[in-house]
Amino acid sequence: MRNFYLITTEHLEEALWFRDEEDFTVGMNHVAIEAYRHKCIAILFFILMSNHVHFIIFGEREEVETFINDFKCRYSHYFTLKYGINNLLLENEIDIQVIDLNDEGLEWAGAYVIMNCVAANICSHPSQYKWGSGNIIFNPSLPTGRPLADFSKRELRRMLHSKTDFLPKMWKIGGDGFILPQNYINISELERLYRKVSRLNFFLNNSSKAKKRLNADEKYPAFKDQVVLYALPDLLRSLFGKMAFSELQVAEKVECLRQIRFRFSSDITQAARVCGISYEEAAKLIDGV
Repeated sequence: MRNFYLITTEHLEEALWFRDEEDFTVGMNHVAIEAYRHKCIAILFFILMSNHVHFIIFGEREEVETFINDFKCRYSHYFTLKYGINNLLLENEIDIQVIDLNDEGLEWAGAYVIMNCVAANICSHPSQYKWGSGNIIFNPSLPTGRPLADFSKRELRRMLHSKTDFLPKMWKIGGDGFILPQNYINISELERLYRKVSRLNFFLNNSSKAKKRLNADEKYPAFKDQVVLYALPDLLRSLFGKMAFSELQVAEKVECLRQIRFRFSSDITQAARVCGISYEEAAKLIDGV
């Protein structure tokens, strides 16, 4: 039976799926490639976050599970070649849930997915986040891009990190180097779902992610993971004369975590993530246990 499914990968605590802009760009292209390969499913919403991904997909359970596993496998191959880390993403667990369509369940689920970037304090509205589908709904100025036919096979393979002969030549790549989501997501269906901008904003502003963001007791990192990760080598060199967090002594690790929290307004979770350690280990170091 075909259903709408919410797919979430387990949040990585000790590493990142996407460490820089190139990683995100490759991830976006791999979504497009797998969307075309798995024509039996339809992607409605998705978002790529630093340490996890979300999708809402319509299809048979087996087809949906095959899609997300193939996406993970494709991106994991790229990740391994670039960083030399094997099986990190292949072992990343997946949660797949049927979306209850009662009480506007699909509208709430869609808002939940695309509001992840706002909940993480990356932007103030999903339309400002390019690594997903939140910026294509009710957007009167979608980027036009260049069709794949304009590029040579060598150029496309270099850009997409994959063989691309099978992709439609009329699909377009935007200025950021990835295949535009409007090529494989039916925007008109999403706009029919929400009907008008004000109704979409109602679901966004009242989603669980929005409520979490507005909770006065919650504290959020002021910088993206990628910004902190990029600055970390300089911090390690200047403070400790070391090249990696793993080279530090216990006292140095404590000071490094404190410096990250002070300089970047990071919480323990983010500091642990960029240093490649678990939340529990970071908490013990900070607490002096």
